[in-house]
Amino acid sequence: MPIAVAELSKLFPLDALRPETREQLAREAAVSDYRRGEAVFRAGDIDEETVYLIEGELRCEYPDGRVVAHVAGTGHGRYSLNDAVPRRFTAIVVGQKAKVLRLERRYVEKVITWDQLSRDPSYRFRDSSAGANAWVFRLLRSHAFIKLPTGNLEKMFQRFVEVPVKASEVIMREGDAPDNFYVIREGTAAVSKVLDGAPQVVAYLREGDIFGEDALLANAPRNATVRMLQGGQLMKLSREDFEAVLKPPLVSWVLPAEASRLVKEGTRLIDVRMPEEFAQRAIHGAVNVPLYRLREEMPSLVPPGSRVLVYCNTGERSAAAAFVLNGLGYTVHALHGGLSAMLRLQASADASAA
Repeated sequence: MPIAVAELSKLFPLDALRPETREQLAREAAVSDYRRGEAVFRAGDIDEETVYLIEGELRCEYPDGRVVAHVAGTGHGRYSLNDAVPRRFTAIVVGQKAKVLRLERRYVEKVITWDQLSRDPSYRFRDSSAGANAWVFRLLRSHAFIKLPTGNLEKMFQRFVEVPVKASEVIMREGDAPDNFYVIREGTAAVSKVLDGAPQVVAYLREGDIFGEDALLANAPRNATVRMLQGGQLMKLSREDFEAVLKPPLVSWVLPAEASRLVKEGTRLIDVRMPEEFAQRAIHGAVNVPLYRLREEMPSLVPPGSRVLVYCNTGERSAAAAFVLNGLGYTVHALHGGLSAMLRLQASADASAA
């Protein structure tokens, strides 16, 4: 159910945002109706949402017996329903019905941060013309950036370099050494790979889309060619800036013991090495999806939104795989130390059992 932008102007701190920022959040918002006695959420729930009550009244019941009313349209009702995770209370509808607005918490924080940063007179990348900042909102919405701390946003935008590009210009070629990371600010591009001996287009990119990260994360040659279809502008980060600003927080590393626990709890184990490597030696229960085939094969093997654990020999390819899979909507962990670390843990467990 859509929400009017004017509704967001009644809520804190959304009321202080630029109109274009509120318009973007209105497009991303989800609105749900609840009836008397229904729970909007319960104490102990873990979620990733900022929740506002925009119509009706809720009874907030704490585990210690304390009860607090939350009424839409009041001074207190302008605020979100406590973003603490796990949830500290159960929110029950009191009247005949209630209307609740939900926004992805991390996205809201990133958008608010950018809205504030771009007010600085020295800020270079905000354009006041209609629709010119769509690339920023799309970039911040990317699942690949879900783990990026808001504190890194300022560093990222400070280090961006604008690069004008022409139609048909090749930005990078398959097999080239990795150098830069790119975001499309204006224009469109085609991504092609050599498959079965001939180049084939495998994806199209538009404003706000990213490319070039795979090779930087894996420290490997470029795995695709990117050619501009329309001229425009790219935002570029050098390899050094990418590794300083983006690489560390975007990969969730886990040690072998934690990895073993995750797999036992149902996390899918994905081996991102080549099939020949997988055939030679692999972790029991793993599914082999080579790094270069992740985008094509993963959605049909494991539903997006699932929790996955990726590994390779050392961790280099795992970092690239984590970035790719985050972008596809998976919750991703990467095995620190790679295959050898996990095999050592398994050997130790087998020896203890014996």
